[in-house]
Amino acid sequence: MPNIIFYVFIGITVLQLAYYFIVFGKFIFAKQQQAKPVNFPVSVMVLVKNNFEKVEKLVPQLTSQNYPDFEVVLVDNASDYETVDQLEQIEKQYANVRLVKVENNEAFWGHKKYAFTLGIKAAKKDYLLFIDADCQPASDQWIAHMAAQFTKQKTIIIGFSAYRLVKNSLLNKLIRFDEVVNTIQLFGWTKLGAPYTGNGRNLAYKKDEFFKHNGYINHMNIRTGEDALFVNEAANATNTAVCYTPESFTYGNAPSKLSEWVTNKRKAAYTMSFFKTTDKCKIKLFIWLQVLFFIFVAVLLIMQFNWMMVVPVIAFRYMACWLIMAQGAAKLNEKDTIYWFPFIEIMLIFTQLYLVAVNLLSRKVHWK
Repeated sequence: MPNIIFYVFIGITVLQLAYYFIVFGKFIFAKQQQAKPVNFPVSVMVLVKNNFEKVEKLVPQLTSQNYPDFEVVLVDNASDYETVDQLEQIEKQYANVRLVKVENNEAFWGHKKYAFTLGIKAAKKDYLLFIDADCQPASDQWIAHMAAQFTKQKTIIIGFSAYRLVKNSLLNKLIRFDEVVNTIQLFGWTKLGAPYTGNGRNLAYKKDEFFKHNGYINHMNIRTGEDALFVNEAANATNTAVCYTPESFTYGNAPSKLSEWVTNKRKAAYTMSFFKTTDKCKIKLFIWLQVLFFIFVAVLLIMQFNWMMVVPVIAFRYMACWLIMAQGAAKLNEKDTIYWFPFIEIMLIFTQLYLVAVNLLSRKVHWK
């Protein structure tokens, strides 16, 4: 019996390493991207909901982008009167800023997807680039680098949105490590021809794609995932590319409390439950291979199996995964998240198990 358990443990390790080398490796070993000058007309889409202070900081960074043909569309999602007045002043101040006012109605009260739909219809440019109000582009070349990935075939571009570093914060390092893992996995699958999601903090697509798939109509009743669910529905091997030049990154603030991050993770898990079955399976496969690896390590240690056989497998697995993750983190300018890789990975796995338990034990939540 112990030998059978050990052989199963070997099999799980081999599968996990194959996932790292094949999926993660597709992004990690990809050539450095180049941003050739283009002139696609771009509408930068920003949703506003009573967060004028953030918008006030963001707009100057957007309007100063070094790109020949773009506008900034502020989509006001039924903000209070004071915020609307302030947004109107911003619109007057900048020639290429437009304000789209969305008033609440009974059917779509405070609905982000409804607001974005009206904003997209009002956008004057053929290509849409999304960023959250609480994010900032890494450089004045952000639009240029994201737009450079568009081609006649590639009409959906998935970018990287990082969280800002907070020194001496273990939670910040854990959250940023999780974002790095998720991004490397997403970029790897996209390069393999199987994209499955996108992040509205840094996402671009051609306006025609939105209308070709009837916008958010197929998931309008789901309060979350205007970006993730749209990409899951519309993206495929032919029309989707990734952008990972450092100039194309965006940066936002990570949750400062563990409870806030857990809530965000639960919301993401809820959104993922509406993904295509194949996409849900490949994401869960990675998670469960990690979990099973540690379960079998614990079982073998409890059974006092020959440590001279177990330890080399553990060591090889960690060294291989560490090296792969280090390469990926370096491409995303997130090297410091990998310094404590074994410890951070174990923390993340326990977090995943906690989320599974919470979602099983708690009643279904309809996120707002």
